Amino acid sequence: MTPAEARRLLAQADLIHSADAVARAIDRLALEITQCLAVVDDYPLVLTVMGGGVFFAGQLLPKLAFPLECDYLHATRYRNTLQGQGVAWVATPRASVQDRTVLVLDDILDEGITLAAIRSRLLEQGARDCLIAVLTEKEIGTPKPVDADFVGLRLPDRYVFGCGMDIRGAWRNLPAIYALSEADR
Repeated sequence: MTPAEARRLLAQADLIHSADAVARAIDRLALEITQCLAVVDDYPLVLTVMGGGVFFAGQLLPKLAFPLECDYLHATRYRNTLQGQGVAWVATPRASVQDRTVLVLDDILDEGITLAAIRSRLLEQGARDCLIAVLTEKEIGTPKPVDADFVGLRLPDRYVFGCGMDIRGAWRNLPAIYALSEADR
């Protein structure tokens, strides 16, 4: 995609959640996660799902008021396309998940296929518990194979971008969330 095409898509997109709404949701999630995981004898492993989870993790991690270990993983279905495919594992965590409470951070719970595969793999590798925190959850009207433990914002069943979510590789860096116009779908 060219820069001009990316700018055109943004100009025609619909604002779904403002930057202020996103910031408030992240503050709320930080409190909820801290209340859940700030236990004296636990040292959770926080895994960011690359690349969409980077925006969310960068905003959330400084607000978590407990000791934790950070790492990442990269599992994807989209590969800069608009349609999901099979789950591809690009990178697995370096840190051991054995007997750990693991918190997975991602930008969106869409159909849930990728996050279900991630949770399943981490539990198979010996994680004691695997919690999922997502900045957004898309309301698709059908059951999902996984539920998030912490959800920041709800989204309509449209193609969205911003706050870590991309449109053909562009606009992960936007502080607000937009939906692709119906004409561009």
